[in-house]
Amino acid sequence: MLAVAGCTGSLFKSNAPPPTQYQLTASPASSQVDIPVDLAVLTPRVRPGLDTDLIAALYSDRRLDYFAGARWSGPLDEVVQDLALQAFRARAKLKSLHTDESAFASGYWLELEVADFQAEYARSRAAGPGAPPVAHVHLLGRVGGSVDRRLLGQFEADERAPAADNRLAAIVEACNQAADAALAKIVEGTAETIATTRSAQNVANPPTSSAR
Repeated sequence: MLAVAGCTGSLFKSNAPPPTQYQLTASPASSQVDIPVDLAVLTPRVRPGLDTDLIAALYSDRRLDYFAGARWSGPLDEVVQDLALQAFRARAKLKSLHTDESAFASGYWLELEVADFQAEYARSRAAGPGAPPVAHVHLLGRVGGSVDRRLLGQFEADERAPAADNRLAAIVEACNQAADAALAKIVEGTAETIATTRSAQNVANPPTSSAR
């Protein structure tokens, strides 16, 4: 028993430095779109291989790998959900904004699917060895009504941002730019879907005037 305990203790010791964590932040917006409803942003669905806190790199032969010694600040579904909440607070005027816990107490819900969220290295030989990658963020959005859980509309945002160089900090910054641009389109698509739905409801059920 003493021998096993001693060996186990040495096996789990490591002199490797802890991984660096990177946090993404939505940029401020110059104007806000009016979405006068209660909205719940559900936990996103993430494509297999990206459902981790590791920072992914996709190579020209479709090989998916991860940068060593680096992590997102949490699992990618949590990171994207937090970014989406930031984007809506910065770009939209809502009655209230919630997450999964109160999804069906809200008037509407938004579900995101993360199809791409990685740094992609060029297929072209012209780029040359060591050329910086392009950050690729592809999100699919679905908006529904919480009362009947009916799907009201769906849209997508597919954005790319080239990294300034092949350093990890520059690659993370490119991912932040691509995610920010994609979520701006998600906010816009959500606003358009809800506005169209509310307009159709008003036509179908016009307000009645009270008689004097």
